[in-house]
Amino acid sequence: MTESATANRETLGFQAEVKQLLQLMIHSLYSNREIFLRELVSNASDACDKLRFEGLHNAALFENESDLQIRIGYDKTARTLTIADNGIGMNRDEVINNLGTIAKSGTREFFSKLSGDQQKDANLIGQFGVGFYSAFIVADKVVVTTRRAGEKADQGVRWESDGGGEFSIEMVDMAARGTEITLHLREGQDDLLDGHRLRGIIRKYSNHVVQPIVMFKEEWKDGKQEITAEEETVNQASALWTRSKNEITDEQYKEFYKHVGHDFEDPLAWSHARVEGRQEYTQLLYVPAHAPFDLWDRNARHGIKLYVRRVFIMDDAEQLMPIYLRFVRGVVDSADLPLNVSREILQESKDIEAIRKGCTGKVLGLLSDMAENDKEKYAQFWEAFGKVLKEGVGEDFANKDKIAGLLRFASTHADTPEETVSLKDYIGRMKEGQEKIYYVTAETFNAAKNSPHLEVFRKKGIEVLLLSDRVDEWALSYLTEFDGKPLASVAKGGLDLGKLEDEAEKQAQEKEADEFKPLTDKIKASLDGRVKEVRVTHRLTDSPACLVADEHDMSGNLARLLKAAGQKAPVSQPILEINPQHPVVLRLKSEEQKFDDWAAVLFDQALLAEGGQLDDPATFVKRVNQLMMALG
Repeated sequence: MTESATANRETLGFQAEVKQLLQLMIHSLYSNREIFLRELVSNASDACDKLRFEGLHNAALFENESDLQIRIGYDKTARTLTIADNGIGMNRDEVINNLGTIAKSGTREFFSKLSGDQQKDANLIGQFGVGFYSAFIVADKVVVTTRRAGEKADQGVRWESDGGGEFSIEMVDMAARGTEITLHLREGQDDLLDGHRLRGIIRKYSNHVVQPIVMFKEEWKDGKQEITAEEETVNQASALWTRSKNEITDEQYKEFYKHVGHDFEDPLAWSHARVEGRQEYTQLLYVPAHAPFDLWDRNARHGIKLYVRRVFIMDDAEQLMPIYLRFVRGVVDSADLPLNVSREILQESKDIEAIRKGCTGKVLGLLSDMAENDKEKYAQFWEAFGKVLKEGVGEDFANKDKIAGLLRFASTHADTPEETVSLKDYIGRMKEGQEKIYYVTAETFNAAKNSPHLEVFRKKGIEVLLLSDRVDEWALSYLTEFDGKPLASVAKGGLDLGKLEDEAEKQAQEKEADEFKPLTDKIKASLDGRVKEVRVTHRLTDSPACLVADEHDMSGNLARLLKAAGQKAPVSQPILEINPQHPVVLRLKSEEQKFDDWAAVLFDQALLAEGGQLDDPATFVKRVNQLMMALG
């Protein structure tokens, strides 16, 4: 490639995060340095795929060269390694945006987790995505020459950097379509200036790449190895998903995932199937081992690549997978869709609807199998993606029961939030006569675990699910029962343990309700406007009082979540329940002078115990201090 530089060379600074990433990558990933070639080949393959897609609508972009390929070469004298493709290429703005900045959701969180431990940081860097910057693991200078398809020959761009804080950029003439990356290798990297070594790396990591990866052949002459003028394709250059499963090794599946998922780690599980019938398509779907940094961005593109008869159509086809499975990566290759299919057509296509249904069922089946047969691996999946999967309860009515069976919750059966139970496990441990699945919601695990609403359940040995994820309240508004057992909040409505209470307990409760009615009426009058009702409860054994929501009112926890998110919550007053056996309540029964203070403190304590915030903390403290002095 030849070009003549114009007088428009500029020197620009890297985004701060890029500088930090480069330094970490060079030191943390050096032990696995050969991945740089996998990353650059993967980017080159993506560039060819994008040109193929854009060329469907504008054939002129091919510039009479429709055979897409990736070329790799080296120069021992100059100590350079070159990776070139004739794909889509980049213009000046794209070069600056793609090579000078990291426009990734979650960037700040990523850097906040870096510890300085090279091994741990290497793992995090891999999760974030290595990509182009991996070139600096082996190179002390990188030169990129590129021209976007369809641009004039004098619109080429040259980018150059030594991996420090800056890069230069200039326009060049006579640039070929696509991108050429030249690596000026660091000292000690001479093993990469060897054709046999490079071929080994390519076949190890990139054998599945669809485009031919081309190198010049080598031959021995006069005892020396020389590069010939004849080319050969180094990789298999066939779509891995079209091959029979019996021909593909686990290692090949894993390497293909790293290519299609732009990931550093092996996947957790995968499913490869050919579907025939009304629709004919092949699916190769992967469940990653960790959450991507943009997992909580519901508008982010999904990770499914769509092909039609092995021709790449689009990246991240969100119509192929529901939003709650947005972590899934992979490929769908249809034999029925038209080559000129667009995102708009996909939204209305019955064929796509059937493919989406099939892919969803396959992923849920894969997860069910993992949950049943590899509990340790499923626990890893749940840790990474459980909160997202819960969204499916309200979004996918057809698969609600399947999703519910995959859910895991902390419970009073275990001591830590990491020890989770399924609804099936819960039902299997239900007490004789128990008719409901009980749960409590709170902002944190400890708040749920120590909720006063659990006191009678602990006394009777009844298991309660402890829900502290923000999505839980929303999800359970759609999941009202499981396997015929209704789900019931221990903090809503009146406490009815059904057959778990004997007649003597029920009669004692009715008697105490009558005995304490004058007190409950007096407390309600004292707390005028703050409570809907005051009543005697038997859900408490240690606490003097608690707040519960009426059966059809919004829970206090959900109201607080909506408020924190800047949304309006319906105004509803809680019900104050008092423990007739508690000394504070008994003291209140005989209190005359400071009754209003005692009632207010009782309410405020109950509000704090369930994670609420006081409207007037200073007055609460003042009241508590005065009551303490009075007791003294």
